[in-house]
Amino acid sequence: MQDYFAYLREMIIAFFQNMGDWFKRRWYDPFAVWGDYFDRYHYLFNNHYENFGFWGWFFYVFFWLLLIGLVGGLLFLLFLLIRKYVKFYKKEVDKEKLQKEVEQLQIELYNSEMANRRILNLSLESVSGKSVGEQEEKGEEKRPGDDKLRFPRLVGVDRKYADPSAGLILMEDADKNATLKDVCERFRNFAASQMHLYYTPETIRILFASMATSKLIILEGISGTGKTSMPYALGRFFKNPATIVSVQPSWHDRSELVGYYNDFTKRFTETEFLRAVYESGYRGDPQLIVLDEMNLARIEYYFAEFLSVMEMPNPTQWNIDLIASSLPSDPAHIVDGKLHIEQNIWFIGTANNDDSTFTITDKVYDRAMSLFFDNKGIAFEAEHTSPMVVTYDFLKNLFAQSAADYPISSKTLEKFAELDDFVITNFKLAFGNRILKQMNAFVPAYVACGGTELEAVDYIFKSKILKKFEVLNVAFLRDELLALDKELTKLFGKNEFKVSKKKIQDLLKAAGAQ
Repeated sequence: MQDYFAYLREMIIAFFQNMGDWFKRRWYDPFAVWGDYFDRYHYLFNNHYENFGFWGWFFYVFFWLLLIGLVGGLLFLLFLLIRKYVKFYKKEVDKEKLQKEVEQLQIELYNSEMANRRILNLSLESVSGKSVGEQEEKGEEKRPGDDKLRFPRLVGVDRKYADPSAGLILMEDADKNATLKDVCERFRNFAASQMHLYYTPETIRILFASMATSKLIILEGISGTGKTSMPYALGRFFKNPATIVSVQPSWHDRSELVGYYNDFTKRFTETEFLRAVYESGYRGDPQLIVLDEMNLARIEYYFAEFLSVMEMPNPTQWNIDLIASSLPSDPAHIVDGKLHIEQNIWFIGTANNDDSTFTITDKVYDRAMSLFFDNKGIAFEAEHTSPMVVTYDFLKNLFAQSAADYPISSKTLEKFAELDDFVITNFKLAFGNRILKQMNAFVPAYVACGGTELEAVDYIFKSKILKKFEVLNVAFLRDELLALDKELTKLFGKNEFKVSKKKIQDLLKAAGAQ
């Protein structure tokens, strides 16, 4: 038996020496033949096997069985890994192939729709001299020579406001003594008494404070909760009906939104959206343009230019390109082929969160203010309230006055900075200058509407910061979320930040479901 262990020791030493020699030879001469390794192993075995004895042979056989089992297990494990990789690779290849086929079908569908639309325009123009959706939809008067105009619909808007007195009624009837709180209360009562739409005071405050903060407002929630009805009611309240544009799943670029120049007819296919944007340049009151079901298509595709334009700090540079160059017969407000986006416009998008829609990206959320509708409004008795004429300048002054009267307190800013540090440390998310700028506009306006400072800060934190947590793997963040809940209580009090704490509880429930 001692000879067996001597043999085993010499075999192990020989094995590692031969392995080192083999690698050394491969380095200097990759094509060199194998050495006499097996002859050496055979020599060692012949030199010792006669003195193994019973236990020596027992361990010899046991060792080889163990070695064969280990090698077999490693080979089987390698087989399983290769098979798993092959399945995974095949699945990914099939998925990529299917995705390319879907994208190709979408492109073909889009091209087909565009071709059908051009054919339809050509057919209609050959019969009546008008393209789809032009003057007859609005009852605009057609004049001789209109068939030669590139923008007949927008020229019709020019004619509509040719009389200087067309917009004077706005200034004459405007209520110049109302406060922001008065506007909120009157709109809430107007919606309830005349349209049977019921909103909480908090919802109305968030709406107007959002208007003070951003030109893009997103109304989210389940169907039937009054998302589209709210901007429709607000337009009627301002005596300037909102323009409602239904977004289609096939929208891939801005041509679906603002139209496009038709090289065959030498005319611009004008959309209702374009008309509303253009007409806002003649009006002195708020102009609401609703993008209904805005996430049926990717927002950053068809609305990308507007997202970029509204980021410019100088509003005089808010221009979009419509056409390469202008003609004397083009609309008056199209200068050098560009159309200016006026400050009295608010784009309000409605969004359903279900499998039929696209996810709204952070790029859009960061530039917008969002309201979430999770249930229908509760009916209440409201006195009959008439519409209210409000000019854009009047609203702008109210927002500016609220910023002067109700700036965020230094104490709240200090606590919010501590909250920022906590979120950075535990969740690797930072608020950013854009969110702080939005908070400085939103909070004073919300307070001027009748709310409290902490309610406004709570809403900003929930809609701007906690909203980003939805894309994180919250199942691994339970302890951090519980700590965040305690941090909110420590900084702002037990009965404050109710909206954010509810959102945290919803995230914890989602983590439990995972």
